Amino acid sequence: MSEWKARRFWKAVSIRDTEGGHEVYLDDRALRTPGKLPLILPTAALAEALAQEWQAQGDLIQPQTMPLTRAANSAIERVSTQFEAVADMLAQYGGTDLLSYRATEPAALIALQADSWDPLLDWARTELGVVLRVTQGVIPVAQDPADMARLRALLSDFDAFGLTALHDLVTLPGSLILGLAVVRGHLNADQSFAFSRIDEEFQAARWGRDEEADEAAEARRLSMISAERLWHLSRVG
Repeated sequence: MSEWKARRFWKAVSIRDTEGGHEVYLDDRALRTPGKLPLILPTAALAEALAQEWQAQGDLIQPQTMPLTRAANSAIERVSTQFEAVADMLAQYGGTDLLSYRATEPAALIALQADSWDPLLDWARTELGVVLRVTQGVIPVAQDPADMARLRALLSDFDAFGLTALHDLVTLPGSLILGLAVVRGHLNADQSFAFSRIDEEFQAARWGRDEEADEAAEARRLSMISAERLWHLSRVG
């Protein structure tokens, strides 16, 4: 039996202002989340981007081609309803941040990590007021509770859409500092992804590439780029 797929039922896609933001309409039907909640977007720019995703659909609806729609659904149904829990989870990445854990060998990788990551920790010290301790190996290093509290406080200033964007920018590279560097404009998503891949790329250069691993990494990179786009679109008018 063939798998059932949703088919396009609309002809026109439009945007309308509504109380609290903007909505996307398929003909005369406003988009709703999968849970049937109103899909209200904070900016016209984000609404236009969602409208483009829906307008680009063919006869069969392909959800995987609509990352911003999926992210907006998540922001409304999941993040907004459990904001503090999501913020707590992301803040915990500061305590185990990728940038704090360095290789024990070889010397070339140790030097590469230091040259790449130390400036990012300097940026965190200057811009975020946070000092992360560094260790070699996988033995956990305890971070200053005051610094962890500062990182958590920073997340309270986000809205649901911003925290949704930050989620992938933190969890995919495994670094709260990298995620905050992107949303603050210090890095872009591609740069953040590259910084998170220093060990993997070093090993690939020595031992050869793995096609399956590269495909998975590329999927993560694209997800981070989409999250960065969500961040920017949800900030502008």
